[in-house]
Amino acid sequence: MTAPANGNEAFGQPKGLWVLAGTELWDRISFHGMQAMLVLYMTGDLLSHPERMERIIGFAAYRSLIEGARGALSPEGLATQTFGIYLAFVTGLPLLGGWLGDKVTGRRLAVGLGASLMTAGHFAMAFDATFLLALVLLMTGAGFLRGNLSPQIKSLYADGDPRETNAFQYYYLAVNIGAFIAPIVTGAVAAVWGWHAGFGVAGFGMLIGLIVYLSGARWLPVDRRAKPDVAATPRAPLAADARRRVFGLLLIWPVSVAFWTAQAQIWNVYNVWLRDTVDMTVGTFAVPVPWMQSLDGLAPAVFTPVAIWIWARQAARGREPDEFGKLAFGAMMFGASVAMLALGPLLANDQGKAPLLLPVLFHVFSNFAAIYFAPVMLALFATRAPDTWRGTLVGLNALSVSAASLISGRMGSLFETMGAEKFWLLNAAICGGAGLFLLLARSFYKRMLHRRNAEDAMPLPPKEEVAGDPHALAAD
Repeated sequence: MTAPANGNEAFGQPKGLWVLAGTELWDRISFHGMQAMLVLYMTGDLLSHPERMERIIGFAAYRSLIEGARGALSPEGLATQTFGIYLAFVTGLPLLGGWLGDKVTGRRLAVGLGASLMTAGHFAMAFDATFLLALVLLMTGAGFLRGNLSPQIKSLYADGDPRETNAFQYYYLAVNIGAFIAPIVTGAVAAVWGWHAGFGVAGFGMLIGLIVYLSGARWLPVDRRAKPDVAATPRAPLAADARRRVFGLLLIWPVSVAFWTAQAQIWNVYNVWLRDTVDMTVGTFAVPVPWMQSLDGLAPAVFTPVAIWIWARQAARGREPDEFGKLAFGAMMFGASVAMLALGPLLANDQGKAPLLLPVLFHVFSNFAAIYFAPVMLALFATRAPDTWRGTLVGLNALSVSAASLISGRMGSLFETMGAEKFWLLNAAICGGAGLFLLLARSFYKRMLHRRNAEDAMPLPPKEEVAGDPHALAAD
């Protein structure tokens, strides 16, 4: 497949990339605002007042369902479980949203619908009664938006365009700028004017993202489903090379799940750990807990250009690691960073509080590691997936975060029973072990995900050709 040759570029990249990145920036302001506040809001406010819980539409049935599966839960346990479910759907529904964008609605309509639903969801968070409805709107909207936004990046570039890998780094940079801004702004607003005002800020952010996307639509790829003649044309079956790559993506998916299992705890239990075991004061100023999440945006925003520079220098010397080497390094370094959190009791002061420097250093090292993993894995799925299945398979990549969120939600109760040190070491072992496995299986994945050319939509080659291709799956 070749990209549209419209000749419209800015800063050496298609203008459409900056439209998509700008939309994603505001989506992340929305998402990370929720991420920084939701558990704290539930544990410190909403779920700590029984009379307020009674006002939430459908909450009694919801709590009965959760506790029927897990047993009686404390407000903290119910909050972490709810967050795990929310995050699982926010990151899992893009698989369904991407499929609908590929096959039914088209990607542009799906993005517009998703952004509208998310905006409505944030504003619904302003009321206790619509708390569960707000979460449903946010989860559904994220499925449509995320499943159809990043898959449009590949269509901006011709096959083999050397700029496409760095395009995902720039996109990821926008993600992290949003992640940096959101906790600071929403956390400060929530601290001064209350939680509901903080959620309202996230809603306005998503509305701005929708405006950015619609105003820049002319720079985006032509929507496949917008052409009836193209939609009505039967598609040829995938060539053997493309099917091999799809299978390879399925086999690397568990590695992504392991990485995100550790990362999901930083969005969930980590906030409670900060609040209860870390000295959050600098002089006489009490640092709001949500502000620490902003480091998850600041560090990658600083380190992404550094990583690109490092890779360029390595490439000039013929030493740049391939995608699998980067992924393995990222997972192992992230695991080592999580293990640092287990040092809290050893560094505690007379009040039993760990120094603020510990989580700061964690965010620095873990986010440098994440640059080697998250955008590289996204680029792997987006560039190896056949064009007609790109949205679906990018959604599958997002589903790894969903699966990890469910796992982390279940693991959240272990934090109370096994203690913080063992809890963080367990998560470090899961992530670091996945990186070590990928390093050992690197040659296998290189063969499975090798991309020879752009024959995704071509008919199957003759059987004798497949038989002579050591990298291809059997045609039958």
